[in-house]
Amino acid sequence: MLPFNKPFMTGKELFYISEAHHRGQLAGDGSFTKRCHAWLEAQSGCVRALLTHSCTAALEMAALLADLQPGDEVIMPSYTFVSTANAFVLRGAVPVFVDIRQDTLNIDETLIEAAITPRTRAIVPVHYAGVGCEMDVICAVAKRHNLLVIEDAAQGIMATYKGQPLGSIGDLGCLSFHETKNIISGEGGGLLVNRPELAQRAEVIREKGTNRSQFFRGEVDKYTWVDVGSSYLPGEVIAAFLCAQMEEAESITARRLSIWEDYHKAFFALEAREKVRRPIIPAHCEHNAHMYYLLLDSPARRTALISALKAAGVHSVFHYVPLHSSPAGRKYARQCGALPNTEVLSERLLRLPLWPGLTEVERIAGIVERFYA
Repeated sequence: MLPFNKPFMTGKELFYISEAHHRGQLAGDGSFTKRCHAWLEAQSGCVRALLTHSCTAALEMAALLADLQPGDEVIMPSYTFVSTANAFVLRGAVPVFVDIRQDTLNIDETLIEAAITPRTRAIVPVHYAGVGCEMDVICAVAKRHNLLVIEDAAQGIMATYKGQPLGSIGDLGCLSFHETKNIISGEGGGLLVNRPELAQRAEVIREKGTNRSQFFRGEVDKYTWVDVGSSYLPGEVIAAFLCAQMEEAESITARRLSIWEDYHKAFFALEAREKVRRPIIPAHCEHNAHMYYLLLDSPARRTALISALKAAGVHSVFHYVPLHSSPAGRKYARQCGALPNTEVLSERLLRLPLWPGLTEVERIAGIVERFYA
């Protein structure tokens, strides 16, 4: 069976892990963590980058930094991973779901302002498939209403919106390095702090609510408990693996983009015949080939094509079940208006295998062509 995802290694990961062990650094915030922080800060231009053990942890840190109180509201799309909502529900906040755009499947920026109430505290745009949301409009709305913008850029590493790296545009950005993402460490994530006044508190929250980082920099003579927090930092083995990936981030992205383009060309004719719809990338967005998907004409067609691909030895998948339709979504969140695009497009989306080194795009496209023939 051709897998949907195959974790890619550059060749340096195990050497760097052994180097961390040789140095006696296996707990967090060793030399490889610092190298990863420096890379993220240089790549994104953020004020402070902090590795976390997952993107979920980065989102939870962002929720803490937002000082949310029970009953506060956070606007986001329903078409996203559960962690986007869960991080804020854990603080007692209420996710407010708005619909997505038909073209990019990102949050529909024109619907955000109508969802704002006196309890709204933040907007959480999710950059689906590594394609940027309309951040100019979103940030303008946030500024008018004095709201935080927390970017869920889990899929967005090495992608840009109008030349700005995803995750670096709002107040905070959250990244994922899960093995299904472009740059990986198995599990792992990162928080990008773009407002200087949030940087020190972010360090404290990440280190169990202590001022440990300030102590090691010689800024205080002892460290102690000063705020709420948890243990959000990853071990040095994770950072060592990730460091090797970051060093090859440009070549990894280039290889993924090449495969994405092969898919895009292969399905041109099917789209012209109105059998499928290919991904749409706005001209002002530079994506990172995080995924290649097709939108089919019905849920039944999607189920049948997944079965046809499986019978031919190819593993394909659908994606999120919209959060507003889930048991927890109905319990902890609310939706603002109808969500027709979310409901219809989520049932028609099919994701195809994509990883560096994939060589069977032509065969996969042929299976899809024969299915429609």
